[in-house]
Amino acid sequence: MNEANGVSRREFLCAVAGCTAAAAGSCVDVTHTPFFRERLRELTPDELGAIVARLADSYRERYGRDFEIGTEPAQDGVEFAYALDLSRCVGCRRCVHACVEENNQSRDPEVQWIRVLQMDKHKGIDFAHATPYYDPETVPEPGHFYVPVACQQCRNPPCVKSCPTGATWQEEDGITVIDYEWCIGCRCCISACPYGARRFNWADPAVPDEELNTRTHVLGNRPRPRGVVEKCTFCIHRVRQGLYPACVEACPTGSRKFGNLLDPTSEIRYVLEHKRVFVLKAELNTLPRFYYFYGT
Repeated sequence: MNEANGVSRREFLCAVAGCTAAAAGSCVDVTHTPFFRERLRELTPDELGAIVARLADSYRERYGRDFEIGTEPAQDGVEFAYALDLSRCVGCRRCVHACVEENNQSRDPEVQWIRVLQMDKHKGIDFAHATPYYDPETVPEPGHFYVPVACQQCRNPPCVKSCPTGATWQEEDGITVIDYEWCIGCRCCISACPYGARRFNWADPAVPDEELNTRTHVLGNRPRPRGVVEKCTFCIHRVRQGLYPACVEACPTGSRKFGNLLDPTSEIRYVLEHKRVFVLKAELNTLPRFYYFYGT
């Protein structure tokens, strides 16, 4: 390949393609493309602090509130994992609404990171005939069981491989994150995810001022702009401070378990070692850190 000023023809074409994707995703900042990002150096702590300060100022101006934007990194010796007891889940969707409130998800239209699928007991795990739109007077509905689905925090995540800008990656503690400053809204990750776990912001997220959660993380639940993709991050702003994800605390039946997979005394390890455990779509080799089990 001929190069001019150290730039190959292929790199130039990639930059053009990235700009085209940016325009299609309602993003006009061409520096989101791989061509430009590869030529930028990693931020120093001071530079990251400056960016966080800028974000805090912009949120204060927009919402009239002070935001605490955390930058806590992954801790050594920690690999987060999740387990869900299908024998206890009653399909009440309290996890869904707790997630929406905790993570500053849009209310109008409401963006939900968790879907609870109702399935027929006689068919077992059957996605073809499952529905997230059940609405009986009471739950659980006779003859049915429930399978909540969110980001599976895969060890081999297709979304990371498909992202053309490197805006999504996997942290050392197992959490796959999205940098909203670099997401160009191309939605390649949405197409790649076999679990339907990613959501695209078609409009500026609508969150009532009185419901804003001002304790956030730069890679988590901070307010997102229009035209980016978002998803579950295991409540990164909570778990990196030693708290449970909001959905775990909200579950009325204790169906949800969360902890450090590398801690042999953790509840999550007990579940994996003593219960009937499986993962969704194991044949795809995504290797989820989200496990399902039958406690009874």
